[in-house]
Amino acid sequence: MATNDKIKLQGFNNLTKSLSFCIYDVCYAQTSEQKAEYIEYIDEQYSAERLTEILSECCDIIGANILNIARQDYDPQGASVTILVAEEPIKDSEAVDTTEKPGPMPDSVVAHLDKSHICVHTYPEAHPDDGICTFRADIEVSTCGIISPLKALNYLIHRLESDIVTVDYRVRGFTRDIHGIKHYIDHDINSIQNFFTSDIHDQYQMLDVNVYQENIFHTKMMLKDFDLNTYLFGTTKEELPEAEVQQITERLSKEMNEIFYGRNMPDMK
Repeated sequence: MATNDKIKLQGFNNLTKSLSFCIYDVCYAQTSEQKAEYIEYIDEQYSAERLTEILSECCDIIGANILNIARQDYDPQGASVTILVAEEPIKDSEAVDTTEKPGPMPDSVVAHLDKSHICVHTYPEAHPDDGICTFRADIEVSTCGIISPLKALNYLIHRLESDIVTVDYRVRGFTRDIHGIKHYIDHDINSIQNFFTSDIHDQYQMLDVNVYQENIFHTKMMLKDFDLNTYLFGTTKEELPEAEVQQITERLSKEMNEIFYGRNMPDMK
């Protein structure tokens, strides 16, 4: 389907477009004091209030009215937020941008959606012995209609600043044109990577696993640069013995590679 070819629909666009992704924040916190500082950081960065703010701005990007917000913080850390949204009147559907390129930031409203939701749930996990702490947040943006939730992905990655990201995008169902022909996707897409800005490509290494005939797209991302001080709580690498710096670096690198490749790996020698 050519990018500029507009489908004349029989009625409402019935395609369901689902963007779901996991973000991972990895750190090292060995002592009880360091773990307390880590929990304080998580409470601030991933509180229900901040996540609600981020998801609300996401609604602004895709032009959605917020119907309801449900949110909850958990003890000792973690939060859940669910937002139900509805469509604003579409003045000119021909103006909706369905091209395969990075989406806008919050100061630009580009399209509208209906019967949709945005939600986030967080999951903290810490190794009991080696000080590795991994915090995961699962985010889902599900839409019906013209707009693809991929237009919000660029904004979300920028705001959440994660070490590792796994992204899934799928178009479900079908919609009919005025001739009764079924259409199983209404926009061109070769890779989720094409929806990222150049600075994200510079920051992350990326790997695609796509099933084009099923309209299923998957991208894994991991930060290229590694500065140990950004992963330490309550100390710096300059304050640690060289052997301990090497040990912590290997543990963190192993944790991140296991998450990125989705399999357990042997200890580094």
